[in-house]
Amino acid sequence: MLRLFKQYYPIRNALFVLGEGCIIFLSVIAACWIILGEKILQAEISLFMKALLITFSCQLCLYYNDLYDLKITSTFSELGIRLLQALGAAAIILAILYFLFPNVIISEGIFLVSTVIVILFVVSWRVAYTQVLNKGLFNQRIIILGSSETAKEIARQIQETKDCGYEIAAAISKDAWHDVSCSENFGVICLNSYENICELATQMKVERIVVALKEKRGDFPIEELLKCRVNGIDIIEGNSFYEMLTGKLIVEQINPGWLIFAQGFQKSKSQRFVKRTIDLILSITMLILLMPLLVVIAIIIKLDSKGPIIFSQERVGEKHKPYMVHKFRSMRCDAEKDTGPVWAQANDDRITRIGHFMRKWRIDEIPQLWNVLKGEMSFVGPRPEREYFVKELTKTIPYYGERFSVKPGVTGWAQVCYGYGASVRDAIEKLNYDLFYIKNMSILMDIMIYARTIKTVLFGKGR
Repeated sequence: MLRLFKQYYPIRNALFVLGEGCIIFLSVIAACWIILGEKILQAEISLFMKALLITFSCQLCLYYNDLYDLKITSTFSELGIRLLQALGAAAIILAILYFLFPNVIISEGIFLVSTVIVILFVVSWRVAYTQVLNKGLFNQRIIILGSSETAKEIARQIQETKDCGYEIAAAISKDAWHDVSCSENFGVICLNSYENICELATQMKVERIVVALKEKRGDFPIEELLKCRVNGIDIIEGNSFYEMLTGKLIVEQINPGWLIFAQGFQKSKSQRFVKRTIDLILSITMLILLMPLLVVIAIIIKLDSKGPIIFSQERVGEKHKPYMVHKFRSMRCDAEKDTGPVWAQANDDRITRIGHFMRKWRIDEIPQLWNVLKGEMSFVGPRPEREYFVKELTKTIPYYGERFSVKPGVTGWAQVCYGYGASVRDAIEKLNYDLFYIKNMSILMDIMIYARTIKTVLFGKGR
């Protein structure tokens, strides 16, 4: 497995992305050979840099069109449509770059020929990779030990994510899985004895055992697991494996001991300094660049409905310190007159006409740049919540208070990974992502969240 930005990815998947980049680059070089012939041997290094620019633009557009999410591009028709959209977007980006920087232009003939070659080889590459996934080639075989909810969630995730890089060889537990028939739903061998685990693992060529027992005291197969570990089979705790597999935690299943001894939660002074410096630079730059848009939005809000332009409301910040968050007003002034504090819904009838537009494109969040500039918020962190809901959720959700160990954010890991939420169940799921971020936060992870936030805003997903 490859660890990147605090998450683990199968090396196979990384090679897929890298291989596709090489295919696009070589397609451009092949087009150059077709058009220029042997003259390509005398070409300057700039030709290869131009090919790299095309490669980068294409892969960027492939990413933003969800072409690296195999759940979305599972059908050939969907793949074809999104591939054409991505290449069209890449052509527009390159046209803009060519207009601004004429020196990076590649000939029209080479561009057209390379486009045809790219489509042909990228589709072939993806069809071949799909066959690799369908046959489970290069999957790491694992044994799940236990019948806890964590064990069931791990099994479901592996079953639903065919490019996760894992394959369940056996599920071993002395307790039945009750609502889940692993032999029927997951196609694996189910045993109810902890004897001879090591021999079974060796026979089935298992590389890792995931320990997800409901209760580790008492009947715990210490000797068998020790024998497996000594023989080179990796042993990993269930919650740690789930975190590695999904990029989130299960707050309802983890115990305080796991959080205490788990790696992470590092907040060094240097990290805080760099994060604050980035927040200052981005907030000042964006406030200056977006000033014309802010003026236009302010006028439209005033014309659209009665009330103030800016909506300010108290939220709970870092270390439970209250502060006033600022947004463009997207609801009626009397939105909570009859109901009191309630969560906003996805299609809330209290939202104004311009409010729907602002929320879809996250324009209503822009005034929070002022909160970032003042140091009350960061660009990346858990979304701020009202004290009324904080008190209620703290009573209901374990570890909810831990999200206030960092500054709230304009965007966050939960916002780019999970859709719109307006219930306690949604709050629990978002906390699973928030705790993962707090545990693994780094500047590189923040950069990845910036990139995914742009994707979320462009396609109007999440919240």
